[in-house]
Amino acid sequence: MAQTPSAAAQVIVSIIPIVGIVAGGVVVFFYLLWNHRQKMRLVEQGITPVSHFDLETFALLAGLLTFVTGLVLTLLFLVLEGPSYVLLGGLIPLATGTGLLLFYRIRKRRSWD
Repeated sequence: MAQTPSAAAQVIVSIIPIVGIVAGGVVVFFYLLWNHRQKMRLVEQGITPVSHFDLETFALLAGLLTFVTGLVLTLLFLVLEGPSYVLLGGLIPLATGTGLLLFYRIRKRRSWD
């Protein structure tokens, strides 16, 4: 005999992800707000805010990860389904990774000149 969960349990289970997403959104909002206020105060004091984001390293890491993921998915879909529209599920991240790696290479070459 199959037992169905009560309506209250179904409501609670469906609300949990919503609360998690809202709480995460609030945390991100306040982080961005406080980071912006900190940078504005530095500018008001005449101090140039320093950015710690390394675009070249990010492009290399993201490019490698998406390229390898796209390559594996492309090969898997090619073996399972053959050439069909399903193959786009692997070709899209493969092309994205290739583009990021190409960007990294072009950027490195321009910085050497």
